Amino acid sequence: MKVLIGKESESAMHFIDIAADVALGSGCLRSRCGSIIVNDNEIIGRGFNSLPMNKVLEHCIKDELPIDFKSDRTCCVHAEQRAVMNALATNPKKVEGSTLYFIRLDKEGNKLNAEDPYCTICSKMALDVGISEFVLLREEGITVYDIEEYNRFSFGFRTLL
Repeated sequence: MKVLIGKESESAMHFIDIAADVALGSGCLRSRCGSIIVNDNEIIGRGFNSLPMNKVLEHCIKDELPIDFKSDRTCCVHAEQRAVMNALATNPKKVEGSTLYFIRLDKEGNKLNAEDPYCTICSKMALDVGISEFVLLREEGITVYDIEEYNRFSFGFRTLL
């Protein structure tokens, strides 16, 4: 992982800002997330988190799931998943070697710093389709992970020691 500085950081923040605009389309009742996939400075995929088919719920079913529920504990399709599906549908030849940018917003639409990588579903999907890097806004700055490193970290987060 590396923390970007200077012009690289400014360029990445431009794409984080676009991902934040995409996140505003989210119908999630808990948090709004956005992702874009970029190759050669071209956005090739976009996605936000929401229920399948963008349906709307009165309340989040995550609160009703038992603590030992053995799958993804959210009812939403993740922003990263949607961005990958969008890129594969619209720009399949440009996915390999691309970069995925992800951001989460608070209820007021402000960008939130990411925590440690934890979503094994999204990390495996990005790795499988050939995305090269995963970019997050973190407390220390804009952080770029090699996708294999991101995948490894996501599994480490879930491991109980």
